[in-house]
Amino acid sequence: MVAADSRASMGGYISSQSVKKIIEINPYMLGTMAGGAADCQFWHRNLGIKCRLHELENKRRISVSGASKLLANMLYSYRGMGLSVGTMIAGWDETGPGLYYVDNQGGRLKGDRFSVGSGSPYAYGVLDSGYKYDMSVEEASELARRSIYHATFRDGASGGVASVYHVGPEGWTKLSGDDVGELHYHYYPVAPAIAEQVMEEATAE
Repeated sequence: MVAADSRASMGGYISSQSVKKIIEINPYMLGTMAGGAADCQFWHRNLGIKCRLHELENKRRISVSGASKLLANMLYSYRGMGLSVGTMIAGWDETGPGLYYVDNQGGRLKGDRFSVGSGSPYAYGVLDSGYKYDMSVEEASELARRSIYHATFRDGASGGVASVYHVGPEGWTKLSGDDVGELHYHYYPVAPAIAEQVMEEATAE
């Protein structure tokens, strides 16, 4: 399960609420963005090209492990040059599902769950408390959505739309894309009488 918000808070994207932070590398692999939007988009696009070339040369898709190693090697060669990249590479290959964390220093970690970016401490709190090994797709998507929502609620650099993707044997599928403002009232329902009172007070001011 891969989930992300859509707010960017630096550079040319400042205050944008519609940045696509989940990048579709190929039909079986996804990458996430955290750090510099331009750096992440460029290196993910570059990785997508290399993955396709590998497929054409070898007549088979590159493994998730191989793709993450390619990205880590490319970023390692540019370490100390000011890149800002923190990404998760998630996909499905011949060996099954794979999830790796890669950063701009060339670091690479394999795991079963990661959270990256300024809102990750808040997302981890929800993710770790709700995670179970044998979750259904519905349970996992709800946990991912709730983790992103709570990150956007507490972190000023996160917000916009919470997108959730599922990666399976047949490739990835986008399950949902919810405005976090609407999710707030889903997770914290407000009694009608209280809502009306708040609106009246706001109008009076």
